[in-house]
Amino acid sequence: MLDEHQLPERSRIVQQHLADAGLTARVRQLPDSTRTAAEAAAALGCEVGAIASSLLFLADGAPLLVMTSGRHRADPALLAAAAGAGTVAMATAKQVRTITGQAIGGVSPVGHPARLRTLVDEALRPYGTLWAAAGTPHTVVPLTFAELVALTDGTVVRVAAD
Repeated sequence: MLDEHQLPERSRIVQQHLADAGLTARVRQLPDSTRTAAEAAAALGCEVGAIASSLLFLADGAPLLVMTSGRHRADPALLAAAAGAGTVAMATAKQVRTITGQAIGGVSPVGHPARLRTLVDEALRPYGTLWAAAGTPHTVVPLTFAELVALTDGTVVRVAAD
């Protein structure tokens, strides 16, 4: 594990948010990309369902971060209902970078320029350790379900029809 000062700047910001929240979880840098849930699971030797993928949507135009299990895709209709929105659409890569300060594949649950309304997939609950991106496609952080919900002030919802 790298010293905190050796982490990329965006990951250092995430690490600071973790520390500010009173969590002892440490950001880890991996040699291989964790841009997709499958890549992350392979690199970490865990089930793809334990990957907490950070997806940015726009709910009636407002940013909505969805932490979803890597084992399925988020259903926009379920997200709209959970968010009380008329429409929910996936943000573009440019919008993701502008809103989160992070690139697709590296979006962390925290460390954004402004706090984001967050929904957390109930399908993540059974996993003892969840792995979330930590600011870059090569960094991850281990969290429990309870830590993820508390850290993001997230609302636990069903995000997939499966």
